[in-house]
Amino acid sequence: MDEEYDVIVLGTGLKECILSGLLSVDGLKVLHMDRNDYYGGESTSLNLIQLWKRFRGSDKPPAHLGSSRDYNVDMVPKFMMANGTLVRVLIHTDVTKYLYFKAVDGSFVYNKGKVHKVPATDMEALKSPLMGIFEKRRARKFFIYVQDYDETDPKTHEGMDLTRVTTRELIAKYGLDDNTVDFIGHALALHRDDRYLDEPALDTVKRMKLYSESLARFQGGSPYIYPLYGLGELPQAFARLSAVYGGTYMLNKPECKVEFNEEGQVIGVTSEGETARCKKVVCDPSYLPNKVRKVGRVARAIAIMNHPIPNTNDCHSVQVILPQKQLGRKSDMYLFCCSYSHNVAPKGKFIAFVSTEAETDQPEIELKPGIDLLGPVEELFFDIYDRSEPVNEPSLDNCFISASYDATTHFESTVMDVLNMYTMITGKAVDLSVDLSAASAAEE
Repeated sequence: MDEEYDVIVLGTGLKECILSGLLSVDGLKVLHMDRNDYYGGESTSLNLIQLWKRFRGSDKPPAHLGSSRDYNVDMVPKFMMANGTLVRVLIHTDVTKYLYFKAVDGSFVYNKGKVHKVPATDMEALKSPLMGIFEKRRARKFFIYVQDYDETDPKTHEGMDLTRVTTRELIAKYGLDDNTVDFIGHALALHRDDRYLDEPALDTVKRMKLYSESLARFQGGSPYIYPLYGLGELPQAFARLSAVYGGTYMLNKPECKVEFNEEGQVIGVTSEGETARCKKVVCDPSYLPNKVRKVGRVARAIAIMNHPIPNTNDCHSVQVILPQKQLGRKSDMYLFCCSYSHNVAPKGKFIAFVSTEAETDQPEIELKPGIDLLGPVEELFFDIYDRSEPVNEPSLDNCFISASYDATTHFESTVMDVLNMYTMITGKAVDLSVDLSAASAAEE
């Protein structure tokens, strides 16, 4: 261990593993350590016995739930946009050869007490019970504008500069009502609150285009994909990638103390009396708690069920977004369900998650609107965790700390954090101009 590295990465959460893979592919000498004896950090995947240990003490899970090892319960459940940035990173690094993906069956939104399929195209807008007949026509016009919009072709801009025009102004031009705006902003563009309405509309239009392009990619019922056996597969795939390019992995390394010189710059990491020297450290907030601040908390419930979520067309994998306004909250609530069809539970079992940014100290009460949509559950677990983000200046101390995972059940915000960190560490952007068709074979 007594060697010099370009970068030492602490923690094997998804963000740290992607960075470790990207930096190794770049030819940097990387040492990757974790105090745990398993991969994944906060974003690990648990079998049934591990789940019981974590939430029920040392209890043995009831036999009727089936074999423990048939369960892969993600602690940070998130789906991927089929055409999104994370998929581009997976293809860019060729990690797709270690993973198998399957499309997610359904994408739904909660509106006026009911669950509805999210309409994503002008044709679906015309069929959707979310809107009355006149509103459908207006929404269809707006969807066509978004589908035809091309940043490089002013003819498609209808005289509007979307870097200046706000989303609110763009939507007003099409006369859409608040109800329609709600599902477009939260279930299609995947905004987490309503701040986007007063920001330039270009971001929202791009997000809507990403949704429809992702939906078209697999002709499935949703724009999302998800790895077989759950997200626990992702950190391990990136760990393999890093090892192929000469990265060194060490699990079960206690303490992992980051060492600094007099100027406060990182010089290495000590574990079990040995110090590995390095120029830079990449880690999750738990390894440098004095360089992060708490910015919020995530509340979530995990349910084991023997049926799909009601009113979702019997989908075996599904996301339901509950926009803040529908619940009288400041932030959205997310429902995520997957099952034996993605090999995360034994046959006939479904795992559902309800998550949101905590606004009170009572997750059980706060998550009730989401839990009420699940129907009968066999087991229910509650969890609440702090969300931290870095407050250090990486250019001074050479410490690059990831932000905690948010409450969303999709990956776009997570992967933007990774790409920004990569640019801070290397001074360049990741080249994601990849051939997306190269990945289709693994995804079938």
